[in-house]
Amino acid sequence: MNARTLVAGLALAALGTAMLPAVAQSAASQSGYPNRPVRLIVPFPPGGSNDIVGRLVGAGLSERLGRQVVIDNRAGGNSIIGTDMAAKAPPDGHTLLVISTSFTTNPIIHKLPYDSRKDFAWVAMLGSGPNVLAVNNNLPVKTVPELIALARAKPDFLIYASTGVGSNAHFGTELFKHMTGTRMLHVPYKGGGPALLETIAGQAHVCLSSLIQAIGHIRAGRLRGLATSGARRSVTLPDMPTIAESGVPGYDTANWWGIAAPRGTAAAIIQRLNAEVKVVLDNPDTAKRMINEGAEPMTRTPEELGRHVISEMDKWVKVAQIAGIKGE
Repeated sequence: MNARTLVAGLALAALGTAMLPAVAQSAASQSGYPNRPVRLIVPFPPGGSNDIVGRLVGAGLSERLGRQVVIDNRAGGNSIIGTDMAAKAPPDGHTLLVISTSFTTNPIIHKLPYDSRKDFAWVAMLGSGPNVLAVNNNLPVKTVPELIALARAKPDFLIYASTGVGSNAHFGTELFKHMTGTRMLHVPYKGGGPALLETIAGQAHVCLSSLIQAIGHIRAGRLRGLATSGARRSVTLPDMPTIAESGVPGYDTANWWGIAAPRGTAAAIIQRLNAEVKVVLDNPDTAKRMINEGAEPMTRTPEELGRHVISEMDKWVKVAQIAGIKGE
């Protein structure tokens, strides 16, 4: 062996030794994970869109991970209580959090016990879907223009239910009021399920609900859907017009769902979870069930989800300024 060959060999050996810790750490993160059930915190009550999407994806993840994914509903404070629990959980991949639009609007309204931008690791996008503007069956309106006319004729007479102060329903309805020049009274509830039930019961007249949680009530005739909130018609209810089509041009709000983990969760675990979520969402049965419920599956890399979350935060700050929504 000549000197040049010997030097090259020693250099390669040294490089390989230097890389061992990083490789071993990555392999260890993946090989032992998960070693017990995974808790998926849904920071809202059962029956809401976060709960429905979380359970659909959680069931598929249980099969993929070989460990039970346990749905843990931790409602309260418009998702703040459950989100804070996730932020303070050990960053070992065994505690995950379902996030949605309220995650990005809460910093505008509330003083939070966590930092929405810094205390989480972004794992995977789950899906997106429009809201639906719906009314109690006894309200004498069947279209958005009729609702606007009634609200203008009787300022502060109509009560709208939301899933909580700072929620997507709150921001979306306040934007609707601003764009239509109407006044309605706001009553917040602890989640989408209670808000819908109170609208059905007549305690509230109007709700801007996630389609995924309202569609069953609309199909059963317990609630009257007027229009969806997206830029285009919903693939689930293609015959229902959008709010923009119904006399409010430019109106466009939508809900979305993703998974986050506590800051410091190993990159290898995040990549594993992201890959498994993609497999779950690519399953035709899961995709069909989500679309039937009013949500379209959507996969993104952790980095893309992070950029989406920050973009949403910036967007809702502007909406708050336009609609005059102030923090508590």
